[in-house]
Amino acid sequence: MSDFVSQFWNWYVILLVLASILACAVLLWTQKTPPAGAQVDTTGHVWDENLEEYNNPLPKWWMWLFYITIIFGLVYGALYPMFGSFQGLLGWCSSPQPGCANSQYAREVAKTDEQVNPLFDKYQKTDLKVLAADKEAMETGKRLYLTYCMQCHGADGKGAKGFPNLADSDWLWGGEPAVIVETISNGRNGMMPPHAQLGSETIKDLANYVRSLSGLPADSVRVAKGQEAFNSAGCSGCHGPDGKGMHAVGAPNLTDKTWLYGSSEATIIETITKGRNNRMPAWKDFLGEPKVHVLAAYVISLSEGGAGGK
Repeated sequence: MSDFVSQFWNWYVILLVLASILACAVLLWTQKTPPAGAQVDTTGHVWDENLEEYNNPLPKWWMWLFYITIIFGLVYGALYPMFGSFQGLLGWCSSPQPGCANSQYAREVAKTDEQVNPLFDKYQKTDLKVLAADKEAMETGKRLYLTYCMQCHGADGKGAKGFPNLADSDWLWGGEPAVIVETISNGRNGMMPPHAQLGSETIKDLANYVRSLSGLPADSVRVAKGQEAFNSAGCSGCHGPDGKGMHAVGAPNLTDKTWLYGSSEATIIETITKGRNNRMPAWKDFLGEPKVHVLAAYVISLSEGGAGGK
């Protein structure tokens, strides 16, 4: 909070919180129990002709409970973050941040790492193919996958529109173990540039040609024109002259039955016209190499129908 322009807002919050707590204490102090036999006023509410509601103060034991909560609040605010940017005498914070030496998150992570790191270190020394066949290791890999990967690729690894299927043998960047580790570690940025400049007719020709490459129904006249445009417009530079893609740039194979966004003519036209931009985030810094190694093995098991299932 002290980062906001000046220390004004920091002190504003501190004084506001203190004033609120002290106001509660003053309010309680004014609610004194009247002396025995003293006249007690009524609230003015009357039921059944003569049943009146007296304005009696709270019992002492109840008031002392409120005093205890006020004292507790002040003690808590002195020990833990509560007053503006004041960290508290214990220096506690929930997550790592500048000036905090007592991060609960850091302690929990350190405690967990102490327990699980020996196991992950053991897995990291195991060949990925061998690890992918280890059912116990793949149970760990599955838990990692369900925590960090299923949001995009699905619980079964079969992907969704715009997110690759990990449970087949089709790969955008290559399915070799080292490549999978590279993909998870450093992420990928797959970009299909827009080609609206080609014009709607040429784009429709290209869409029909692309459909014909994978055996889908297409207009034969447009297929012939699309084949010529495929080479002249530069499509073959990424997808190859035969349309089988190129792992080096993440260009999809256009001759199989696998589609990332769909195989309809309208969808392919949209892809060619507007382009696509997909990003796979990097996980190396967040997860660390040992966990990335286990995740890569789990992805291999998915694609091979091994311990992870296909």
